[in-house]
Amino acid sequence: MVNLNSKKLESILYFLIGLFVIIVANQLSSRLFYRFDLTEENRYTISEASKNILENLDDAVYVDVYLEGDLPAAVKRLQKSVKETLDEFKIYAGSNLQFRFVDPSTAKSSKARQEFYESLIKKGIQATNLYDNVDGKRSQILVFPGAIITYGTREMGVTFLKGNKSSSPQEQLNQSIEGVEYELSSAIKSLTEQKTKRIALLKGHGELDTLQVAGLTAELMNKYKVFHIDLTKRSNLLGFDAIILAKPKNPFNEFDKYKIDQFIMRGGKAVFLIDALSANMDSVDNENNLALPFETNLEDLFFKYGFRINRDLILDMNAAPYPVVVGNMGDNPQIKLLPWPFFPIVNEFTNHPTVRNLNAVVTKFISTIDTLKAEGIRKIPLMNTSQYSKVLNSPVRVSINELKKDTKPDFFNSGPQTTAWIYEGKFTSLFKNRFLPDNADKSSFIADGNPTKILIVSDGDIAKNDFNPKTGQPVELGFDQFTKTRFANADFLVNTMTYLVEEDGIINTRSKEIKIRPLDSVKIKSQKTIWQLINLVLPILLIVIFGIVKYLMRKHKYTRFKTNKLENNR
Repeated sequence: MVNLNSKKLESILYFLIGLFVIIVANQLSSRLFYRFDLTEENRYTISEASKNILENLDDAVYVDVYLEGDLPAAVKRLQKSVKETLDEFKIYAGSNLQFRFVDPSTAKSSKARQEFYESLIKKGIQATNLYDNVDGKRSQILVFPGAIITYGTREMGVTFLKGNKSSSPQEQLNQSIEGVEYELSSAIKSLTEQKTKRIALLKGHGELDTLQVAGLTAELMNKYKVFHIDLTKRSNLLGFDAIILAKPKNPFNEFDKYKIDQFIMRGGKAVFLIDALSANMDSVDNENNLALPFETNLEDLFFKYGFRINRDLILDMNAAPYPVVVGNMGDNPQIKLLPWPFFPIVNEFTNHPTVRNLNAVVTKFISTIDTLKAEGIRKIPLMNTSQYSKVLNSPVRVSINELKKDTKPDFFNSGPQTTAWIYEGKFTSLFKNRFLPDNADKSSFIADGNPTKILIVSDGDIAKNDFNPKTGQPVELGFDQFTKTRFANADFLVNTMTYLVEEDGIINTRSKEIKIRPLDSVKIKSQKTIWQLINLVLPILLIVIFGIVKYLMRKHKYTRFKTNKLENNR
């Protein structure tokens, strides 16, 4: 007969109940998954857009990160952030995400190591020389702060060390850490998803030619299908998700404007990169070289949408250099690079995700933009020239001789000028309540448009790449031949295109903010000994005190027990 009051039975029941609770909790935890991010800025929280990409992977993605080996402390912070992000990614991707960290300097010979370095550069991972102080000695370290992501037979290089080069090294590193999730998830998305978005680069009105936009085309083709379309030979722009109009020079007739207008009315996205004035660099040695307006006949279309690109030019003290002959030594001209105010370097950005933490963008012959009244349209500024800007109205003399003059800062007194905007909302057709152009399909005309987005930049050359003077081949967009500097023109245009056409919000991951919490170096120096004692001596002292107290308590307990036992025996 079972004794219900048995201690043994009670213990068995407790054990079975505990085992049952563990099994149930384990089953629930496998089905109900949740993670808590207790950091103030949610630095470990993955965006919903990234989660959707990772959870829907249909095959394995391999990530080789080249941040391993003897790295400076600052780069180790970036390495740690990349590893933490990949660990989070793996939670959602499971076995479909495999990653490893590789030391690129472990090749057996210097020749093999050099060949490996060159292969990484060709894949898009730029080498970076960093300086580090080790035992008081300054050493130079070559690092490749990037990764190669492979999916099936396709692969893509990703660079992590980005950010605004004008920021301090610590701030730039922090900006790079903030962008890790976007760089990884965007690359995985580009590799794994079918290229369904179709982008049209419009031709037919003197726009930048195919070679001049080769750099932009190459960047866009990593994500989208890109087509060069002669607008004059098409009846409409159906079938495209976005259009790019880059520096048109010739007039548009009403029917060509109608095609653009109806594309936007149907919800198509548009990028307008427009030069207001024509400046001929071949004649800059001429004192009377003037920049005159382009007559494109687009002013009424832009006015209807709520903006106007003014017929002026912005000069800026913060400008890209241009080679100038400053004298002669014998028969050899002496050439010097001088800042050319007509080539402003734009380094002031808003906090919009497309331009947040972006490096500087180089522009050429850029104009001001007026925003006009447009009901229901949201207007988002993106970038500004520096506070040392000057606006000159047309006609503008563009002469290299101006560089030789001593221009004082007081001359640049127009203040910052906004040179790029994103417009969002439902636009009204230019042809509403007007006669439609000949050849227009009146039955399909839309007067009040569907929701869409437009990017406006008052510079067409922002999309123009230079050419290698030795080979004549196009170089990457934003690369300056004179200073060997890489500007962020390509990043700016790709980011804004992503914002325009992608509906999943992947670009919003660039809004992640990680706050810098630097230690007070003065307090560190003055209180160093105190904190060393607290961290090293105090824990040992607490353990000793705990041991003594424990010993005294046990001694007191058992001494009293023996005394009571002796008294009971008497």
